[in-house]
Amino acid sequence: MTLFAPERLTLARQLEGLRKSELAAQIGKSSTALAAWESGAKRPTPANVAELAMSLGVTPDFFSPRGASKQHETAVPHFRSLRSTSQRARDQAFAFGLLAVDIAEAVEKHVEFPEVNVPSFEVSFDDEADAPEEAARRLRREWGLEAGPLKHLVRLLESHGVLVVFSPPQTSAVDAYSFESTERPVVVLNPTKRDYYRQRFDVAHELGHLVMHRDAEPGGRVVEDQANRFAAELLMPEVELRPLLPTAMNARAWDTLGALKEQWGVSIQALLFRARRLGSISDVTYRNAVITLTQRGWRRQEPGLISATEQPSMLPRSVELLDSAGIERELLIDQARAPRDLFEVVVARTPSAAGGASSEAVRPSNVIPLLTGSRT
Repeated sequence: MTLFAPERLTLARQLEGLRKSELAAQIGKSSTALAAWESGAKRPTPANVAELAMSLGVTPDFFSPRGASKQHETAVPHFRSLRSTSQRARDQAFAFGLLAVDIAEAVEKHVEFPEVNVPSFEVSFDDEADAPEEAARRLRREWGLEAGPLKHLVRLLESHGVLVVFSPPQTSAVDAYSFESTERPVVVLNPTKRDYYRQRFDVAHELGHLVMHRDAEPGGRVVEDQANRFAAELLMPEVELRPLLPTAMNARAWDTLGALKEQWGVSIQALLFRARRLGSISDVTYRNAVITLTQRGWRRQEPGLISATEQPSMLPRSVELLDSAGIERELLIDQARAPRDLFEVVVARTPSAAGGASSEAVRPSNVIPLLTGSRT
């Protein structure tokens, strides 16, 4: 008898962005029958499984149980806004994140990933508390980070065991998000946000959720504000940045902000928000500065020296090493039971490569060392 895991059917359906009724119609079954299969109340026949696999673009083996499948059900993703995106879009995005964990698990059978080292700090949900900033300072101390700007933030997370991937184009309506899996923390970046400076803030924001909000209800105003404050302190420490910020907005102040942007790897908008938060400029001055940003067209696209976003290395480099050792992608795809196109998205270095616009592999010199060979 072929093994069948109901949660794998749910995952495959959500990866395709389908409602139960839509999938049921595609295979000529009732919504009640499909719901019974997904709940485990009833079991599909081998013929049904073949129809489901063909309709969902997976192999029948995709529906077989995986070691952590049931445990995945406890994962709770931190999405930015629960109002701006539909439940279906969030389900599809989260299903991709869970598939990325499956792929990473398959790859990690052959290479040694960095151990997970993401501390958890309890924070108060009092708006006025300094907990988010203190959490960022504590993380810098625990990770042994030197004073000054953080360099490659994605690589920093990967070196502490966080899985970072770009999402596929079909889930681009959902902004960056994060969640705790049974294997390791996960950050999924938006593939259409091609701004180096804002991407770094996204990464720091999601790291804030992983550090502070493991048991918090996602999507709330306080939780999101705390993640923003964590990111601001992590990327722009108060003790270092306050003396550098302008106290009035004139031509020289804009030049100063432009220089700070390149030095600290953050947007001018983030610097202005930080200046207001730290009291370097008043609320009125901040609002006037934002008006100027809008008039210059910088709310959408600021001037900046760096055009390429930071790139994940842990999975892409691992796949390259395995290929050179004779362990081909076909084997990894089979072990992950992943659709080929989504496997390529997960292991891509860049969103352009993931989206099919470019197949050129970027090979940075600063990669995380990995050990080839099978793990026991």
